[in-house]
Amino acid sequence: MKFIRKKAALPPLGLLTIAAMLPHDWSMRLVDMNVSKLGDEDLSWADCAFVSAMSVQRVSAQAAISRCKMAGLRVVAGGPLFIGEHGEFEDVDHFVLNEAELTLAPFLADLENGCAGRIYDTSGFCDIRKTPAPMWDLLNLNQYASMSIQFSRGCPFNCEFCNVTSLFGHRPRIKTSGQILAELDGLYNRGWRGQVFFVDDNFIGNKTFLKTDLLPALIQWQKGKKMIPFNTEASINLADDGELMTMMVNAGFDTVFIGIETPDEKGLAECNKQQNMNRDMIESIKVMQHSGLQVQGGFIVGFDSDTPSIFQRQIEFIQKSGIVTAMVGILNAPPGTKLYERMKKEGRLTGFFSGDNVDGKTNIIPVMGIDTLKDGYRSMIQYLYSPKQYYKRARNFIREYKMPRTRIPVDFQRIMAAFRSSIQLGFFGRECFQYWKILFWTFFRRPRLVPMAITFAIYGHHFRKIAKSSSNE
Repeated sequence: MKFIRKKAALPPLGLLTIAAMLPHDWSMRLVDMNVSKLGDEDLSWADCAFVSAMSVQRVSAQAAISRCKMAGLRVVAGGPLFIGEHGEFEDVDHFVLNEAELTLAPFLADLENGCAGRIYDTSGFCDIRKTPAPMWDLLNLNQYASMSIQFSRGCPFNCEFCNVTSLFGHRPRIKTSGQILAELDGLYNRGWRGQVFFVDDNFIGNKTFLKTDLLPALIQWQKGKKMIPFNTEASINLADDGELMTMMVNAGFDTVFIGIETPDEKGLAECNKQQNMNRDMIESIKVMQHSGLQVQGGFIVGFDSDTPSIFQRQIEFIQKSGIVTAMVGILNAPPGTKLYERMKKEGRLTGFFSGDNVDGKTNIIPVMGIDTLKDGYRSMIQYLYSPKQYYKRARNFIREYKMPRTRIPVDFQRIMAAFRSSIQLGFFGRECFQYWKILFWTFFRRPRLVPMAITFAIYGHHFRKIAKSSSNE
């Protein structure tokens, strides 16, 4: 963020969507605590505070709620943190849980009639074709590195450690192409020209609709504009559909996050990651890279079937794959998952689920022993994000990557980031030799990818801070 002079990666899409569902005669103000502090003036201005948070924001949310109550505000809370832990927040006046398209309207009606209850809940799933566009007017777009929109909810798979299906169901529900284009127009007309993240947990849950409707509409929308880069999350079976990958690239997608989890078949079977089993995952990753998609990956250690050899196996897989952004975490059991229920039944739950993927902690008692797991995890991330190994992995990707013809333009902020990185990393960073090595290598071998090499260098600078912090836990 500092290199590109931004304050946060993404805006709070949930709150922006909630805002569009509130009465239009209400005066609203957004305080994104990733961007600005919650000020006393904000509290004195307001009558009511709507608070949303994820598990990783538990402590911050508790502090914000306490301040709101001390200021005399009515507090309404919703979002992933409160769905599983609303009993832990005594200061909250009302909980609007699960999908607000179903639970917010009854709360607002009761509030209007002076009889609002404490908990509004549902086990049903809404029709997101009726979900309004986020209220972008509440944002200062210049504070963010990327915008986000949602096309679908739900996932057809059923991974044991994942709470997506408990929150959103197995059947992918989708918005219309018209809704998506309207949301994009809303951003574009406000001057946004940067990256847009489709936050779907599995963007390709409905391949037929993508091919016949949404992607053709996005390809048409991009015409006559500076190409807006898109990225999203998908399952690894995307690699099996060449037509779908080509259409995604033509529509502007340049990056996908894939849940790889583990190269061990026993681990995949244990967590019911069936879509990853019985395939050459390295080859699947290379297929996506050759199609013009950068693959970012999620990895997990600490499955019951894992032995101490898993750490080296993960290292070898990640280095060979050329996945530059490898999010490696220890297995945790989020509330609402099958894993959570299994660990509870076996008496292996310990403490809260932190929601922090890289804090080196877990809320379950691992079979291999907690000390062995933590030591192996620390060693693994220290190796993966050491300058030599990180830049080697980046070079592997740059060598394999096939840059699409629909080239994404480099904006002024990225040019300035390149200048700042050259000063800080090229002259003052401990990776200065590796930094100049990859830049010169890329310049002479893949000159069009020099901006990407610089971006990877900046990412690596950040990742090493995270790796160091995790190692000190």
